[in-house]
Order: sequence, then C-alpha cells, then structure tokens
Amino acid sequence: MHSPCVARCGLNEDDYCMGCYRHIDEIVVWSSASDQQKKQILAQLEARKVQFSDSENNQTLSRAKWLEAEKRLI
Repeated sequence: MHSPCVARCGLNEDDYCMGCYRHIDEIVVWSSASDQQKKQILAQLEARKVQFSDSENNQTLSRAKWLEAEKRLI
C-alpha cells in the first residue's frame, strides 16, 4: 500500500502534517504498519483535511521531531 505522502511536510501545532494529514506518529509507523492499520489511517485523512483547512505549517518535520516520535512509540 502506497504512502499518502505528498512531499510537502509541515506540522501544525498538534503535530499533524499539513501535506498528507497524518499525525507524526502515523508517519513514523507507516512502514511497519499492517495493511489494516494503514487503511484505518487512510480512512481518517479526508476528514482531517477538512478539519485542518485553516491550519498552517508551523514547523518542519525535522529529524529531531521524527526521533522524538520514534522514541515515544517504541
């Protein structure tokens, strides 16, 4: 299953990417997630797009931010 990444990463204040609308935790686990988990994530993206239509990219998805999420999830 393909990632919904659109290569325009930028996180809002709640750590949701304003490019693909996944939470940083969902981005970090994507490659190891089961197809069922990926389907669950994908099912939420359209609603998030609407929910976050007025949000801005407040921060970039930095390596430090990635490692912080990875540490929290392991």
